[in-house]
Amino acid sequence: MTLGSAVLTFGVLAGALTITPGLDTALVLRAALTRSRREAAATAAGIVAGLFVWGAAAAAGVSALLTASDLAFDVLRYAGAGYLVAYGVRLLISAVRHRPHEEPAAELSRSAWRAARAGLVTNLLNPKVGVFYLALLPQFVPAGSDPLLVGLLLAAVHGALSAVWFLLLILLAGALSQWLRRPATTRAIDGVTGAALVGFGVRLATAAR
Repeated sequence: MTLGSAVLTFGVLAGALTITPGLDTALVLRAALTRSRREAAATAAGIVAGLFVWGAAAAAGVSALLTASDLAFDVLRYAGAGYLVAYGVRLLISAVRHRPHEEPAAELSRSAWRAARAGLVTNLLNPKVGVFYLALLPQFVPAGSDPLLVGLLLAAVHGALSAVWFLLLILLAGALSQWLRRPATTRAIDGVTGAALVGFGVRLATAAR
């Protein structure tokens, strides 16, 4: 397999994974619908950064622990599940107690950093992403190539596809923002997203490897 064919084939698989509804899409959509384009973009940036971490880890063999060690997998799985459930419960509480207000510039900046951190942490605490990279990356490293460089290249392909997908979601949400950011609608979106995150967390904690 040549590097060009590896990138093309991996891009097709990564594209299918990207547009499949899941946790990443839910987080970016929630931020775009209820907060701002800035916060949604920051969430997306954190998620994409996580892909590079997983790509490097898989290429270096670090994520092999997730397959070889039940303990390592379970620790990461339960940590991720706990994080998702806590995040979801916080959104559910926000939906019940929501009080719309205008945020000063300093608070908007902090919100963007929090959003990026949330996207990154959510991605890194998802062992399924690590296993996905571990299962695919070795198959797309041409003989004689540097595994780390190829892993980062494939992560960049996945990241670029994700960025385009998230941009489309953010633009679509922006077009509907005037209606979607009404207090009642915002509370409903927070409630639905919070319930979804709790569901993701419970499923992650109870699913088999």
